[in-house]
Amino acid sequence: MTMMSAQEVISALQAHANAKDAVFLQRFFKTAEGQYGADDVFIGVRVPATRAVCKRFKDLPLGEIEKLLASDIHECRVAAVIMLVSQFARAPKEIYDIYLKNVYAGRINNWDIVDISAEFIIGEYLKDKPRDILFELAKSKSVWQRRVAMLSAFQFVKSGDASTTLALAEILLHDSHDLIQKAVGWMLREIGKRCDEALLVGFLEMHFTEMPRTMLRYAIERLSSEQKAHFMQRSK
Repeated sequence: MTMMSAQEVISALQAHANAKDAVFLQRFFKTAEGQYGADDVFIGVRVPATRAVCKRFKDLPLGEIEKLLASDIHECRVAAVIMLVSQFARAPKEIYDIYLKNVYAGRINNWDIVDISAEFIIGEYLKDKPRDILFELAKSKSVWQRRVAMLSAFQFVKSGDASTTLALAEILLHDSHDLIQKAVGWMLREIGKRCDEALLVGFLEMHFTEMPRTMLRYAIERLSSEQKAHFMQRSK
């Protein structure tokens, strides 16, 4: 039986490519010079089509998945992390190592790629292990490494453990990048939803006067109107 290859996946993705969608996605993911996704290349494949291709190649060898991660094409890297997530239970340590290596190499490099994979690989692997690596990533100059740190902790929040997420939020409290402000606010909101609203409110009472307003708005989305007014009015 012939081994599946990265090139076959690329050809399958290209069969779904759409020039108009490519133009839209390049704008949506901020690929202009000076923007966070500068120079990223899109061929115009929507996520449902990418997932359908990944199902066809669900047993793609890890070495071939790494070739997809090295591609300049955004949709190839999306497909790569989708397949890493789907294969994670087979080889947790190996896939964790591959993923982290590519985080450091700058190939996990847009918010969609981070958000569909970090919690299911980094977060899942670290659930019963020391989490020092997340605090290292949170202090990185790379916005994507910082977002990986925050989104990885979503796995812990889903299990009812807010401690790591709150500690990371303190590190990232004054982050100037809106993608980090949104990520921190989102994770704080999820603590209130999935763990204990009192933990969220307690964190906000300590920090809301110094939080960027984007972060604060995300964090308070599920609170009562009175609580929202309390935090927003006093944070002005």
